Amino acid sequence: MEEITQQHETPAQPTLQSWWESVSFSGKENYTLGNDGQLLQKAIGSLKERTISTLSIDTAEITLKALKDKFSEVENKFKELLNEWESTEDKLKLIGKVERMKDYLQHTSAIGMLHDLEKSLSGIEDVIKSLTEENYKIKEALAKEADVLADSNTWKETTQAFKDLAEKWKHIGFVDKHRNDELWNRIEAAKNKFYDRKRQNHEDINKELLQNLDLKMEMVEKAEKLAASEEWKDTTEAFHNLMEEWKKTGRTIHDKNEELWHRFITAKNTFFEKKKAHFDIIQQEQEANLLAKTTLAEKAESLKDSTEWAITAQAFTELMDQWKKIGRVPLEKADELWNRFIGSKEHFFNNKKQHTETLKVTLQDNYAQKMALVKRAESLQHSTHWREATDEMIELMEEWKKIGPVPREHNNEIWEQFSKARKKFFERKDANREQRKQMAEKHKSQRIERAHTFVKQLEEEIKEEKERLDDFKNSIQNITPGRKAEELRQHLEKLITQTEHKIQHKLAKLQDAAKQVAENPEALADNIDNEASA
Repeated sequence: MEEITQQHETPAQPTLQSWWESVSFSGKENYTLGNDGQLLQKAIGSLKERTISTLSIDTAEITLKALKDKFSEVENKFKELLNEWESTEDKLKLIGKVERMKDYLQHTSAIGMLHDLEKSLSGIEDVIKSLTEENYKIKEALAKEADVLADSNTWKETTQAFKDLAEKWKHIGFVDKHRNDELWNRIEAAKNKFYDRKRQNHEDINKELLQNLDLKMEMVEKAEKLAASEEWKDTTEAFHNLMEEWKKTGRTIHDKNEELWHRFITAKNTFFEKKKAHFDIIQQEQEANLLAKTTLAEKAESLKDSTEWAITAQAFTELMDQWKKIGRVPLEKADELWNRFIGSKEHFFNNKKQHTETLKVTLQDNYAQKMALVKRAESLQHSTHWREATDEMIELMEEWKKIGPVPREHNNEIWEQFSKARKKFFERKDANREQRKQMAEKHKSQRIERAHTFVKQLEEEIKEEKERLDDFKNSIQNITPGRKAEELRQHLEKLITQTEHKIQHKLAKLQDAAKQVAENPEALADNIDNEASA
């Protein structure tokens, strides 16, 4: 190569520690830089100490800028949560988002005033804890009320009181699962104790009917509690329809620029071909070399802002190989042309290095965001709050779609974790719905059977009344004359009249019951239950 370069004394390279001591940014007190280049975040409130990134002297400035830029995105996400927190009346609905934000802050690849965010988040968590405790106290009061009701002897009123208690329970907000289950199991135990005592209290014919009524009412109440979830199928289908986009990539190839470049270089080649005739062989060779290297320099300039990193890096390697094979150019043009060429190359590779570091930070941050979604999905997979958990599962998938790619080595693993948790939840949800459907069908069959049994019982009673009427009529015809004969006759006539009324009443009741059995046996079963509990 013919370029003349001057020898300069190479200045001493700065160390990472000296560089770190020289930089300044908001929140720096929260971070330390180890001698091995490990950038550490100190423990901040509930956030644990961790490694943010590994710096090298060549890329420290670029990486630091990317981490600070990423913190702006973290702050924006946090502001979105704060805005939603301020505008949401039911704060406990945001528990999942708060937990995800806390996990995100623990793992995000960003640096800044993290202690401010952690302090605000801790305040939100304190509010959530306080609201949860309020709900717990309300539910605990219901459990105490149930304990008292368990020993009550006012059967009808207490039965209604347990229904009212269950209705109140439904409208109380969130309580953590462990304590919520403890209180509910306490209420269930009290209710079961009451119904056991109630069933023991009934010893007549209606005892079995009332016991069955109690059992069926319990099943109906559970079905009504879960009735709202029957619309969840539409929501689940809508959720599957939202599964449209996963990755979007696209690059623009500048065909027009290539076309113009081809026309320009062709015109220049034509000019220099004519000019060669006026110079000697050496001059002709240098001018040809000048033209060739100018072409390479111009090609390098056209590539310096390219974002097709792999293709363009290879193109610069090929351009350098071509440059080395070309001979000398006029001396007065050598430095200028070399600076144009090498300047374009360095410009491109500096951009490439910055892109690589920025992409690395972005991929790690995306991974932190998606891991927060995975952990929340895994915590929801065992939930029995079907409606709320389904809504949040849909929300998690929507968030997942918005987040970009993650490091290739984690991509399949976290998607499988996320999909597995969602699949398990919806399989449990479908199984629950099928169980409720079977219980409803069994209940319907038993009610129809009870209606038919009622009709048969009426027929037997009518038969018995008619036999009793025949006995009374036969007795009145065979009265032995005597002092009390007339009194006995009047008594038998009264019994005959009463029995005839009973027969007519039961015949009318049988006719109405038979009609209901044919048209709507379940309605008849309800009437029987209502008369029994009256």
